[in-house]
Amino acid sequence: MKKTKIFESFDACFNLEARLKFLENLLKIDDPVSCSKMILKSAKSQEKCKSSYSKIELAHLFYILMDEGFLFFDSVDKKINRNKFQKFVINNFTYCGIQGIQINMSSINKQFSECKGYTYKEKQVKFLEELITRMQYRKKRLEDW
Repeated sequence: MKKTKIFESFDACFNLEARLKFLENLLKIDDPVSCSKMILKSAKSQEKCKSSYSKIELAHLFYILMDEGFLFFDSVDKKINRNKFQKFVINNFTYCGIQGIQINMSSINKQFSECKGYTYKEKQVKFLEELITRMQYRKKRLEDW
């Protein structure tokens, strides 16, 4: 009985039931799946995250995070994981092009393949060295803080 009184008090205070009915009427969607899809679709931002990296550097970064298992979409199927990762990067990031202009990606498949290939090992090692140097500098700043 106490719980009912507490709920009634919250409802009276915030008018929760009326607000829920208002939202239901506003959406006028009987199908909960369609409603969820509509809410998720409207919540997605059209703005992409900008990067100071070139396209290949951005590919190196995400390929390393993916390959080492820090980030993943599918931990079992590597092919599906890579495909979803590439789509994620394309849909959510821009890269730094010539003269610092941000460029939308249409594909990153070639760059991901280069990250995997033996012939591009030196480029990846150089990228990792630069990344490690930046992380060590950050660590030093935090330690000195």
